[in-house]
Amino acid sequence: MMLALGLLLVGLPAACFLTSYGCGEEEDRLAEALAGEAVLDSVPEGADREDRYRECDDDDRFVVVGTRYRHGDSADGVLRHYEAAASAAGWRPRAAKGGNTVPGCFTKPVGGTTAYLTVEGPDDGRLHVEIIADRAGSPWC
Repeated sequence: MMLALGLLLVGLPAACFLTSYGCGEEEDRLAEALAGEAVLDSVPEGADREDRYRECDDDDRFVVVGTRYRHGDSADGVLRHYEAAASAAGWRPRAAKGGNTVPGCFTKPVGGTTAYLTVEGPDDGRLHVEIIADRAGSPWC
């Protein structure tokens, strides 16, 4: 009796953890939706694409899809480029307290949740453009 109770108390939570932990099909579908966003293919003048990436955090199951570039232009020029590209693709600047917006951060519904587009850089000649989202609707950037 005690052995059966022990297996139930330890085994059931362990089985639940092992079957629900980590990224799965739902996150794969979200990553596909994010990767299809045209703004990720919008290349600022003078930028050279280094790579395109797709990641999922197994702990919190948030998905990140992005592109890295080598770029020597100013942050203002890059931000102006992505403000126009994001707006054309249906992205809106993320609102901050006081009615301002968060520079380099845009939001849009994608794949059944709110996605966040961030533009970082160019720092040390590198520019990062990425979209992050999760099914929990967590706020980013």
